[in-house]
Amino acid sequence: MPLNRSLRWDIFCQVIDNFGDVGVCWRAAAELAARGQQVRLFLDDASALAWMAPAPHPAGLSVHPWPDRQALVPADGVGDVVIEAFGCTLPEPLLQAIARRQAAQPPGAAQSPVWINLEYLSAESYVERCHRLPSLLMSGAAAGLTRWFFYPGFTPRTGGLLREAALAERQAAFDRQAWRAARGIDEATRLVSLFCYEPPALPVLLEQLAAGDAPSHLLVTPGRATDAVRAALAPQSALPCTWLAPCAQPQFDEMLWACDLNLVRGEDSLVRALWAGQAFVWQIYPQHDNAHHAKLDAFLDWLEAPPSLRLFHHAWNGMASPDSLPLLTAQMLGEWRDCVRAAGACQRARSDLVSQLQQFVAEKS
Repeated sequence: MPLNRSLRWDIFCQVIDNFGDVGVCWRAAAELAARGQQVRLFLDDASALAWMAPAPHPAGLSVHPWPDRQALVPADGVGDVVIEAFGCTLPEPLLQAIARRQAAQPPGAAQSPVWINLEYLSAESYVERCHRLPSLLMSGAAAGLTRWFFYPGFTPRTGGLLREAALAERQAAFDRQAWRAARGIDEATRLVSLFCYEPPALPVLLEQLAAGDAPSHLLVTPGRATDAVRAALAPQSALPCTWLAPCAQPQFDEMLWACDLNLVRGEDSLVRALWAGQAFVWQIYPQHDNAHHAKLDAFLDWLEAPPSLRLFHHAWNGMASPDSLPLLTAQMLGEWRDCVRAAGACQRARSDLVSQLQQFVAEKS
């Protein structure tokens, strides 16, 4: 099947963390639409799109409620591709619709729709082993059908990272100095963005920024980051802070491009920080059994993080004492930035996630 053939893509997402789950699915859906595909995005909670991706939506992309009842299944059936994001459980009416479409295929035809389980991003070694593996369903309405596992990742044997075809052009046109000047921030100021949960080392970082080797300004994203900073910031602190409002994804990207250090959380923001090419620190989603520790170290290994960046990540993620947080210096941030840019350049030379999804669907169709 030609890669440029227009197909119908149905993407399903159940929201756990609306910034991450919806963020990834929206970017993937919007990029598919930008490449001439017809995309329906099904969400059980679309509220975050009101600010993350305000209307009008891109041509070819529509948003729909979660089809937990037969009446909510599209009247024209499921699309040519069904993407089950992050292991969400598709409702029975939808499984029945997938089975009906497959049953209508002529004998010997390829399975249709191509059914993909789009997994979470990880740098761990199992990703290469599991990427593109089939899973035959043995029971239920979809018994006998095959679902394929598709893993985003950082190495050539994975599904790659979300990267829009127009990203390089957008970044080249961005005026960092003008962006900062419009907000009263000069180039001599160390501009730091904060998108986090409740990192244990946050009070230490705030003290560092207030008394560091360069004047600093903190951009604080709304929600948990704002609450955490207000709780940790000393009443007498002289650290300038800007309390941000929710913004659309392109504006979030521009903020990352304009900063000298980006403290990010979750999957979508990690990838955007990598493309930004500035020093960044990732707060990984914490798991009760500390399974996230191995996931973070696998990422740092892939990044070839210098010792200071590794130690900062460990302290920031509760894997080391908050007091072990390295003191930020211009030299250290420059080393981190060079590390990020080298990793980003390596990734840009590889096929992106949407391109690989299209190639995979062409193979299976």
